[in-house]
Amino acid sequence: MEPQLLHDVTGAVATVVIHHPAKRNAMTAAMWRALPPLLDDLAADPDVRVLVLTGAGATFCAGADISTLRGSPREAQHLAARAEEALAAFPKPTLAAVRGYCVGGGAQLAAACDLRFAEAGALFGVTPAKLGIVYPASSTRRLASLVGPATAKYLLFSGELIDTEHALRTGLIDEVLPEGELTKRITEFTRILAARSQLTQAAAKEFADGRTDRDAHWAEQARASGDTAEGVAAFLERRTPGFTWSVRQGP
Repeated sequence: MEPQLLHDVTGAVATVVIHHPAKRNAMTAAMWRALPPLLDDLAADPDVRVLVLTGAGATFCAGADISTLRGSPREAQHLAARAEEALAAFPKPTLAAVRGYCVGGGAQLAAACDLRFAEAGALFGVTPAKLGIVYPASSTRRLASLVGPATAKYLLFSGELIDTEHALRTGLIDEVLPEGELTKRITEFTRILAARSQLTQAAAKEFADGRTDRDAHWAEQARASGDTAEGVAAFLERRTPGFTWSVRQGP
């Protein structure tokens, strides 16, 4: 099978699989180009409430396919940055499910997700210093917001790989699962996310990502949607809420 991005929608969960096992799921130029339009399609799907990004087999993503850097490194960096920004802008919750290597461009993609769950034994690295590449400013800021400036510098300056214990301690990942338990946990957690209020999630994502000037907008969305009233009523009546607001309703 050619290197490509595979995807599947099961219930409310869309799963995108980085598939290039011959090179530890390294991203080719074509794969970088394919990600933004794929994300646009999944964002527009009203059935999709959560996105999971993972890699085929035992590796998440070992970065960019270095052979694609020979012709135009600048273009390759641009494609990777554009794909990363598209993932960060996805309007619904995103979760990276990480096994094995999560390095270079793979770490960029994982950092662009809202949450990162990893299987014990995974390895993480941000490696532009090994290639003499200038990491994009947006990527550097995103990394620093996750792990703090000192750890971001440690990773960027050295290109060293860190294990799941180190990654968890610094905030690069959110949960570590024993071997064989990652899929079960992802299924369980995405079910939880899909049952929650999209209104709450969309507003929280926007605020947490740095846009803090739209309190009035989100208050109006909450009032008009009826989701707050439904959530309170469901709590008092001890039933599952039927939230109706969807990302399609918001700008």
